[in-house]
Amino acid sequence: MVGIIIASHGEFADGILQSAGMIFGEQENVKAVTLKPSEGPDDIKAKMEEAVASFDNQDEVLFLVDLWGGTPFNQASSLIEEHKDKWAIVAGLNLPMLIEAFASRFSMNTAQEIAASILDTAKDAVKVSPEELEPAESATPAAQQGSAGAPGKFEYVLARIDSRLLHGQVATSWTKATNPTRIIVVSDEVSQDELRKKLIQQAAPSNVKAHVVPIHKMIELAKDDQHFGGQRALLLFENPQDVLRAVEGGVPLETINVGSMSHSTGKVQPNKVLAFDQDDIDTFAKLKELGVDFDVRKVPADQRGDMDDIIKRAQEELNKQN
Repeated sequence: MVGIIIASHGEFADGILQSAGMIFGEQENVKAVTLKPSEGPDDIKAKMEEAVASFDNQDEVLFLVDLWGGTPFNQASSLIEEHKDKWAIVAGLNLPMLIEAFASRFSMNTAQEIAASILDTAKDAVKVSPEELEPAESATPAAQQGSAGAPGKFEYVLARIDSRLLHGQVATSWTKATNPTRIIVVSDEVSQDELRKKLIQQAAPSNVKAHVVPIHKMIELAKDDQHFGGQRALLLFENPQDVLRAVEGGVPLETINVGSMSHSTGKVQPNKVLAFDQDDIDTFAKLKELGVDFDVRKVPADQRGDMDDIIKRAQEELNKQN
């Protein structure tokens, strides 16, 4: 896993690491390094070297620093001089950038790949209210907009179950593979959580709009045959129960990508990324009865898993518990 060093003047690095942990969870191979008022360049460089030495993989290191040209940046630059082919620095650190870097480590194995992928998220996070203070933007090319307003319904390019919803694997690998014009998180719970809604909207790639809607609204949108012609929708669900409600309500999903289902009390884990309880197993059985196929993959490059075999193993483990 790529190691991340967060470096700043003062205690900013410690604070933003704590904030990111509250939202995304505690992370391994991440260190905050601070330059205190009484310290100089050699002090923060020594801290950076100590941080790198603590990482499991010292070949891939990403520095996220507060200011381009500041002391933390300059000392990081001196360290990567011998690692230009692998290490990277991104300046202008903000919270969405850091969260995106954490998420990207699940699907990206190099520091430079992550550095390139988090730039749009960091830039898009800078917004102003009231909105009329925003500078006028140039028109988005028609090929990226889709034919909004043209008669017709959504084209569903991907429907995915992922407990983490919109994160690095979706914002990079899956959007590149499916080329959506809209990412739609379908969840009653998330639609009522303003913080999570904002983070999801910020995590969307450039030129792809992200929306969060409750299940009943998605059902309404799916039945609208006038306003979404040319729009390519990527749907994200937290769990199979929400998918079942959507399908039973009329959302025409033929295949569900099963990417990640987090573990919790009472669930069994037949593989590294999927955890099931009896309700999950029963729900997948109902979806199968409705003619839905399952595509078990974290990222597009993965080999598809056998859902029947996974469910069978999960059922056997649950039976042993009872």
